[in-house]
Amino acid sequence: MGLAATAGLGAVAGLTIFLGLPMARVGRARPGLMAYLTATSVGVLLFILYDVIRNAGETIEGALSRSRAEGIGYGLLLAVGLTVGTLGLLVFERIRKGRVARALPAGPGAMAAPVSAITSGGAEPLTPAAQLSLYIAVGIGLHNFSEGLAIGQSAAVGAFQLFYLLVIGFGLHNVTEAFGVTGPLVGQKPSWRFLGALGLIAGGPTFLGTILGHQVASAALEVLFLALAAGAIIYVVGELQHAGRRMGSHNLSMLGLLTGFLVAFGTDLVLRAAGA
Repeated sequence: MGLAATAGLGAVAGLTIFLGLPMARVGRARPGLMAYLTATSVGVLLFILYDVIRNAGETIEGALSRSRAEGIGYGLLLAVGLTVGTLGLLVFERIRKGRVARALPAGPGAMAAPVSAITSGGAEPLTPAAQLSLYIAVGIGLHNFSEGLAIGQSAAVGAFQLFYLLVIGFGLHNVTEAFGVTGPLVGQKPSWRFLGALGLIAGGPTFLGTILGHQVASAALEVLFLALAAGAIIYVVGELQHAGRRMGSHNLSMLGLLTGFLVAFGTDLVLRAAGA
């Protein structure tokens, strides 16, 4: 299959995330519902974290079966990626907060000053919830880049049955990943421009990974991006859990956590069964 057709289907697999993003535009939600939806996001992300580590582990096990040194090298690459993915966002967050603090005016009204994001109309407030959704999109985007690598590599070696299965499977799974991105935003009615940016950040890397995977087959690159994705998801899960505790509604949060994990797991299970 040619690069153009492969890349086009890779883009379709990634951009299905846009189907779930409009959920963030629903009206103002009650605190209990917000706690439930936030916890649902955590549940989806926990499954993605499990899936990412499982796939990276399979690659490392395969390397160990060929060479102990190669397997250990991949294991170290996983550790480095996890560290950079988690602590990198933490360092970025601290730097950003430091810059905002220096830019705030002194006086009683200082804490009310917004953080700014660039939009078509100028500066738009980027709320803590919007910032958290942005981090989630980054983590999912890294994950989707590795999925794009798998799509591109399957086409490059002529495994077209696997190729089409991956395109359909990842495309359907990205719809559920949108719920992870939009969970913190429900009730805030973010702009369509901002939602579009989140969709490109989270889903666009599938297209880029497909192109690279079609040209270069690299297990090390796949492990690295899976590890970076896992690290980013670990950071985001911690932030979402902190936000959820402030909302209260412990029972609804636990129900949402279970719901999110089961929805993501069920989607994956159905797709695997169809593939079998």
